[in-house]
Amino acid sequence: MTIEYTLTDLPDVANKIISNIKEKIVLFEAEMGVGKTTLIKEICKHLGVQSVISSPTYSLVNEYECNDGLIYHFDFYRINDEEEAYQIGFEEYLDSNEWIFIEWPENVAGLLPESSTRIKIKIVDGNKRILTF
Repeated sequence: MTIEYTLTDLPDVANKIISNIKEKIVLFEAEMGVGKTTLIKEICKHLGVQSVISSPTYSLVNEYECNDGLIYHFDFYRINDEEEAYQIGFEEYLDSNEWIFIEWPENVAGLLPESSTRIKIKIVDGNKRILTF
């Protein structure tokens, strides 16, 4: 599926993603500053997260309660190697059957299951993005 959108369309985009993905492990692939975290925040809101949603750039993972369990939001931008992901128990998170959102998944590519959804986001112009999954 391909969706062209602006920031004002985010609630609709989040709803389409939630309604159409089959896997709870979601990989967000995009350049820096394209809006991965902003989109994840909107998806979390649609899943019922009431707490403040922020980027886990320095902590590597944030945990949120949602309507049907938990969401684990990873940001592997600053990770040096896959061993760091092992050290925080990444494999256990993957086996949890909870929602898992991963920014910069290419930095832990060897650890990712095939049963995941890849969302790619590209900038069309200053305000428009194209998302495919």
